Formats: sequence, C-alpha cells, structure tokens
Amino acid sequence: MNASLSRRRVVQAAGAALASAALPALAQTAWPSKPIKIIVPYTAGGFTDQMARLLQVGLQKALGQPIVIENRAGANSIIGVDAVAKAAPDGHTFGVVIAAYAANTSLYPKLPYNPRKDLVGVSLMGVSPLLAAVPNNAPFKNTKELVAYAKANPGKISFGSSGTGSAAHLTSELMKALTQTYMLHIPYRGAAPAFTDLLGGQIQLFFDAPTGLIQAGKSGRVQLIGVSGEKRLPAVPDVPTFIEQGIPGLVGSTWASMIAPAGTPRDIVKRMSDAVNAIIQSEEIKAKLEAMGTFPEGTTPEACDAFIEAETVKWGKVIKNAGVTLD
Repeated sequence: MNASLSRRRVVQAAGAALASAALPALAQTAWPSKPIKIIVPYTAGGFTDQMARLLQVGLQKALGQPIVIENRAGANSIIGVDAVAKAAPDGHTFGVVIAAYAANTSLYPKLPYNPRKDLVGVSLMGVSPLLAAVPNNAPFKNTKELVAYAKANPGKISFGSSGTGSAAHLTSELMKALTQTYMLHIPYRGAAPAFTDLLGGQIQLFFDAPTGLIQAGKSGRVQLIGVSGEKRLPAVPDVPTFIEQGIPGLVGSTWASMIAPAGTPRDIVKRMSDAVNAIIQSEEIKAKLEAMGTFPEGTTPEACDAFIEAETVKWGKVIKNAGVTLD
C-alpha cells in the first residue's frame, strides 16, 4: 500500500513538473496577446518611418493584432532606441533603426543603453546604398573629375550632410579617406536644407538616401555621379557604383533593421523575424522598395546581429580616423 502510494506521488509530481515546464511554451504560443508597438526613433515621413509602415498591414494580418507605429524622435535616434531597450521584453514592443544606430556607439561616449547587451536584432529589412549628387553648375561632371578637382583644390569643395555622424556624413568621410582628398563638411539639420543648398551651388557634393535624390536626378535638377553600393540601383541603372569608377571600398548605405529588447523570448523573436521576412520578400513590397532605391533583405535574428556589429565596427573606424566629434 505504502509502495503504491509512493509511486502515485512520484507520478503526480512528475506530471506537475511537466505541466509547469509546459506553461512558458503555452504562453509563448499565445503570442501576441495584445497590440504590438513598433517604435520609430525619427519623425513621421522619413526613411525609417516608411520602412516601419511598409510592414504594418502585413504584420497585422499575419499576427492577428493591431500594429501601432509610435514616432519618438530626438537625439539622433537615442531617445526612441532607449525606449525600446527599456520596454518589457514580452514580445509586444519592437523598434526600427537605421545606420545611425551603429554609428552612435562610437559617436557618443555614454549612451543610456548598451546596444550589445540591452537590444537584439530581429531582421535586417532593407539596404539603401547612398547616391551622390553634384549641382549642375559644378566644375566637374563625374567622379573622376571631382576627385581630380579636389586634389588640385584642397578645401574648395564643400559637401553637405543631414547631420554630423549621419550615414551621408560618414560615407563622405570614407570617400575623402579612400581618395586622399580634403573636402569641407557642412552639417545641416536634415537632408532638405542640404538639398536646397546643393541646388543653389552653396555645396558641391551631397550623399543622400536614394529616395531623396532619384527624382531630382531623373528630372535633371542635379547630376548623379555614383552609387555607394556593390551594385547599381534598378531605379537609376545608368548611375555607376563608385567601385566601378575605381574607388574600391566606397560602400556606404542607410539601412533598416528591426530590433527588440534583450530578453524577449527567442521563439517570439524568430516568429517576428519570419513574419517580417515574408512581407519583405512579397512581390508588392519588393516593388515598393525597389522604387525607393532599397534592396530588400530579410534575415535571421543572428544574421541581423552580425550585420549591425559589422556596421558598428566599420563606422567606428571611420569616425576615429576622421576625428568626427559631436559638439
């Protein structure tokens, strides 16, 4: 009798242990249990915001919950990213970041979050190699002529950017290093005023995301002289890469990646990654991205982390070598 009772207790205990072990899996299977928030650390309408909103409808259909886009701009994306880092890691808060996220690690000595410990990658969504443009009244018409002019006239070429430490700024600094030229940096508060001065000839070179320059180049308002990518953009197939023009290594882009708070269950991160990738690779979204000058990606969380780490190291070296500082 006692032996039988003992066996029953062992079986009951084992059953309780199995049930307890199954609870987290059941809870995760029920994800998402409420609306999902995607924090965009920039104002509405820009590249980051566009990339997040391209996912919105598809994710709502795939996950069965509302997807809320929240714009939390400020401090070169730090405010919004910090909100993601400090959110509950329950799979109901994500963020979308761009190249500045990687550069900020080197630009700012003290961040309110640790990008390597407090955040994890979900998926690299898309990569937009930057386009370079010069004004129509510039004394050079292509990359070869620009480099020759810069070497003959140190400091007489001014290049604009959407801000110190931006992808446009750092790609221009990379160009200076690779061509051994000296050009003067003029930082602006955003791409729009820089583009206005490019049209007026106040600056002679401007790198920007393709969305800002494709139509201007096609309409003849500026001259597009190169793509800072490994292949040409389908939206402007006549514009060669800088690699084709004899500047190997001149690769700079803005890109969009989804991130999540560290500690978010890995199966939820994987499920969100799979959902994002299916949307990114759909024909409808691929066509929209191509028109924006963006190559669709869609990666595993591990590949996303590796990409961001590589970008952090790459731009950290450029920032150090160029002596880029934020006042």
